[in-house]
Amino acid sequence: MPYICSHTKLTFQLRYFIEIAYNGTNYHGWQLQPNAITVQELINKAIATIFRTDINVVGAGRTDTGVHSEQLFAHLDLEVEFNVNEFKYKVNSLLPNDIAVLDIRRVLDDAHARFNATSRSYEYRMFLGKNPFLIDTSLQLINKKLNIDKMNEAARILLTYTNFKCFSRSNSDVKTYNCDITIAEWKQTNQQLIFYITADRFLRNMVRAIVGTLMEVGTGKTTIEEFKKIIESEDRRNAGPSAPAHGLFLTQVSYPKKIFIDE
Repeated sequence: MPYICSHTKLTFQLRYFIEIAYNGTNYHGWQLQPNAITVQELINKAIATIFRTDINVVGAGRTDTGVHSEQLFAHLDLEVEFNVNEFKYKVNSLLPNDIAVLDIRRVLDDAHARFNATSRSYEYRMFLGKNPFLIDTSLQLINKKLNIDKMNEAARILLTYTNFKCFSRSNSDVKTYNCDITIAEWKQTNQQLIFYITADRFLRNMVRAIVGTLMEVGTGKTTIEEFKKIIESEDRRNAGPSAPAHGLFLTQVSYPKKIFIDE
């Protein structure tokens, strides 16, 4: 028998945001794919089992194969009222251990997880050495020296540009390559090195391409002036290789408070 929340049938739909976290190691990204297991697919199946109806949650964005998320929001419409704590318990019991629903909240009927997001933040995590416990969640650099000051100098340049076509996956179907980056910096604590970046939106593969190119600045392969020219070229072929997916985390998605309905 499926898990069923205690609920009351309504004559109209209510919109909810669910907050999700996952380790992306075992998944081909967030978005539904015909021949691969994705996070969205498993979320849909778990909620559909609870409410005995087809469900398709709409995410704030997509993450690629192997990328992790500490906070991703998705919206869905339901025709029932239910106990939030009971829902969280039951949906998490149906999900694998590497995916969790952290919360669910009522929002305005026209609230949209993707289009209402005002900013998104990512971290790219590296470990300067070898650590067997961070294999799936950090890029490990052994005997590779990086000039972090130079990498931060180049990172600050990102804040002065808006067109980032050079860091976008080729043949991306987007109307604009403009993004407003408000934070871009590297911080090191002992052997852990993290790149923090926040923007209103990101292009596909953008963060990993930025990280890979900044690493080339850090090794001396690319100069600061060359980094500027890469951005201005608007050509992905001029940028560095994409950093591996397993070091990337989506850490925060922000929304206007007005879209949430206090209960």
